[in-house]
Amino acid sequence: MKGEIYWMFGEILIAETQNEGKFARYREERADGRFTDRLKINLQTGSLTINNIRITDSGSYQVINKDSKTKLKIFNITVYARLPVPVISRDSSSSGSNCVVSCSVMNVSHVSLSWYKGKSLLSSISVSDLNIRLSLPLECLDDSYSCVVNNSITNQTQHLNTDVCHMCSDCKCTFTEAVIRLVLSALVGVTVVAVLVYDIRSRRDEQKIRSDIELNTLDSAGC
Repeated sequence: MKGEIYWMFGEILIAETQNEGKFARYREERADGRFTDRLKINLQTGSLTINNIRITDSGSYQVINKDSKTKLKIFNITVYARLPVPVISRDSSSSGSNCVVSCSVMNVSHVSLSWYKGKSLLSSISVSDLNIRLSLPLECLDDSYSCVVNNSITNQTQHLNTDVCHMCSDCKCTFTEAVIRLVLSALVGVTVVAVLVYDIRSRRDEQKIRSDIELNTLDSAGC
């Protein structure tokens, strides 16, 4: 490494190198205490290592030549926390046969929270708040639903457990399938009614024909 350098975090001096005769060393500055005992400079390359990195270490870092005061390099760094697994629960607004499922994630920032059915995106919100919640009304549950929380580098997924809502026995269908089943049931009902009506009319017609035959027979015998 040629010459002495400063390492800056924003406008704060956090470390510097010093040449003393044949020896070189670095000194950690403790202006605000945030990097105390966590920094180390490579005296050969001038690179900076930050141990136990934190979200609060996000920001702009600059390398400045001590003599010329020129900026040698600028780094913009964003540190992300490990994402928690989302929590899926039945929402308090659920009532009757309508099941509202809520997915929530706590203590996160700058993330997106999304509902998927298979690989299809149903709904999504992107926020910078620490606590977020996204609800989804479902007519019928199945295990193809999943909730995903993600940032620009990683994600966590939670799949829906159908035990969350006890809506009906053996109910594992999509909304479309439920509608189809309802239509088919209605058609079957109409068909049954039509068959019954036809059967009743046929019996009445048959009885009438028999009565007419019997009357004609009696009239012939009388004559």
